[in-house]
Order: sequence, then structure tokens, then C-alpha cells
Amino acid sequence: MAGAMTALTVVPISAVAVAALKIVSSHTVVSPCQQSEALMEMEIVFPGGARVDAVSGAMVITTNQDGSAPAPFGLFLASIGTCAGIYVLGFCRQRGLSTDGIKIVQRMHADPATKMIERIDLDIIVPPEFPEKYHAALIRSADQCAVKKHLERPPAFTVRTKVV
Repeated sequence: MAGAMTALTVVPISAVAVAALKIVSSHTVVSPCQQSEALMEMEIVFPGGARVDAVSGAMVITTNQDGSAPAPFGLFLASIGTCAGIYVLGFCRQRGLSTDGIKIVQRMHADPATKMIERIDLDIIVPPEFPEKYHAALIRSADQCAVKKHLERPPAFTVRTKVV
């Protein structure tokens, strides 16, 4: 039906995940889940000014607080929707379905007192011609997002100083 939206399951963020969000907002902590090793490493470097880069192999992810690149927390939030998007894209490609007109709208709901995000909604917007029989499966596909799964079961964080 035209104008209908299919919504990704809303997942309340646990207190532990909220604490993880606080840590991520003040430290650049990234877990590249595509690597098969049990121990993954990323180097965070300070190339100058307000820029902070994350280096993983040949990939450099640039962040900056001056607006010339995304801020770390913005990248973190974007990783949620783009991760779900990768799964939606894979679902469509696997079935030969066009992604024309498909988009995900991500809304973050914050607690007014703490300013911490308490809920994230992901609405998968599909055009009227997208087969309705795939709507629920599209949600299940997006639910496989590794970023979302890590928020649901957050890792422990250890932050320390080492002299080398």
C-alpha cells in the first residue's frame, strides 16, 4: 500500500549500552567485525589540529570536531543505519530486487535530562512497487546488523595508559 512504512524492531538500549555510548562519545573505540581474528586492532592517531584518525590496515577513518569530517559520535550513529543498510542491500541483491527508492530513516530519541540516546528507530522506507511479501524479511535482514547486535550485547571496555 502506498505510503506505508516498514519499521525495524525498536530496541531499548540497556544501561550497559548507554554506558558504552558514553565511552564511545569520549573515546574512539571501533571494532571492525569483518576481520576473522579473535583479536582485532585499530590504531588511533592524532595527525594535527582537531583531527583524530582510526587506522585499520590500509583504511583510514578520519574524524574531526571542526566540521571538516564527521565527529566520532556522528560516525558511531551513522554506523548503526549504514550497517542495517548493508544487510538490506544484500537482501535485495540476493533476490534481484531493485533498491531504487529504498532508504532507511534513523531517528535517535534522547533523554532530555541526560542527553543520552535511549532509543533508536530505523524505518525502512520502500516504494509502493516493492513486494509486500518481503517486508517482514527485510526487517529480519536489517536486524542482523553487527553494530546493533553489539549494542544489544555490548563489549567490556578497558581504557589504560601504556608507556612505550
